[in-house]
Amino acid sequence: MYETNLNERKSSLDWPLLLALLGLMGIGAAFIYSASFANESSRTLVWFKQLYAKQMIWYVIGIVFAAGFCFFDYRTLCRWSIVGYWASIFLLILVLFIGTGGATWGAKRWINLGFFQFQPSEFSKIAFILMLANFLSRPVEELRSQKLFFKALGMIALPFVLILKEPDLGSALVFFPVGLLMMLVGGVPVRYLAKFVGGVGLLVTLLLVDVLFAPPDSWWQIKLEPYQRHRLMTYFGKDFAPRNATPAERKQAQDLQRNKSYNVEQALISVGSGGLTGKGWRQGTQYSLGFLPRGVAHNDFIFSVIAEEEGFVGSVVVLTLYTVVLFSGIKIASQARDRLGKILAVGVVALLFSHIFINIGMNIRLMPVTGIPLPLLSYGGSSVLCSLIAIGILQNVHMYRRSY
Repeated sequence: MYETNLNERKSSLDWPLLLALLGLMGIGAAFIYSASFANESSRTLVWFKQLYAKQMIWYVIGIVFAAGFCFFDYRTLCRWSIVGYWASIFLLILVLFIGTGGATWGAKRWINLGFFQFQPSEFSKIAFILMLANFLSRPVEELRSQKLFFKALGMIALPFVLILKEPDLGSALVFFPVGLLMMLVGGVPVRYLAKFVGGVGLLVTLLLVDVLFAPPDSWWQIKLEPYQRHRLMTYFGKDFAPRNATPAERKQAQDLQRNKSYNVEQALISVGSGGLTGKGWRQGTQYSLGFLPRGVAHNDFIFSVIAEEEGFVGSVVVLTLYTVVLFSGIKIASQARDRLGKILAVGVVALLFSHIFINIGMNIRLMPVTGIPLPLLSYGGSSVLCSLIAIGILQNVHMYRRSY
């Protein structure tokens, strides 16, 4: 009987999850190809320098990494999580000193390795999930301690603050919903979580009141980067011009507002213009004519490209594949052999859901614009690697669910 269970464990794969994964990677490569080839300079590059080819290379490397994570029981991985967590913290500090981000944003989010722009914030999410899952897997009685609750919050707050300093508010904010959901599933008393969420809700309300209604340059204004303040004002449709602005100041503010809202407005037009079945692959006009900026079409706004070319039907296909991935993760969490596996799977599902919801939400103006990539569809090596490693962790929990 024991040998039968062992063989079943070693050969068990979650096929719906893997097939959905392959479908998303195929769609990602196809539409990155479509979006990038609208740029004439891209067509002259040799094939291995094309964005779609680089993305496919990262898919292959990511699959190798994901498979590697399946060779070790997730309990073994979590025992080493403290090393990964503090290594990620070191990299988040390092990127503040030697990182690059481009003159446009003035941010420091990547470490240039020559052949690869390494983004520590993406890898820190995986290290954080492993670390917090291991921390929360202790007996439930211990989690009733308020001291342990604050320790768990500290694990969330440390990478949050460092990523916020880059600045990368979108990536930083992901840590809190993921961490809080893991704590809820792990057994942290609901009263602790409710008080914390209530306090955060109050702070967010004060922040919005400050951004939307406070006079500009007030001494008591909450400090935000100008682009972060502008994104919130754009999302809520707040006039950039103060009430007592001169005609020249008002015109300047209106120009700035049009500039800041341009990308999301063009993305929304792209989604709407696709209709039911879309304009056809490589037939999109929003990005090919430059209305949707070509610099963001293949990453942050890849969903808009898909919606324009394949319409409502194509969008539903993408959402269906993501639904399969997320529900497979929920099923894996419910079938996990122990609390560690359950918490770990929930953390991965929460991370993927946060990315999907925020990215698609900003494409259809349900969410403010952030730099959150769409898992496996947006172009980017760090994002692809981390998404596939996260899926590998889910598969790991599934494979070892019958090992007792």
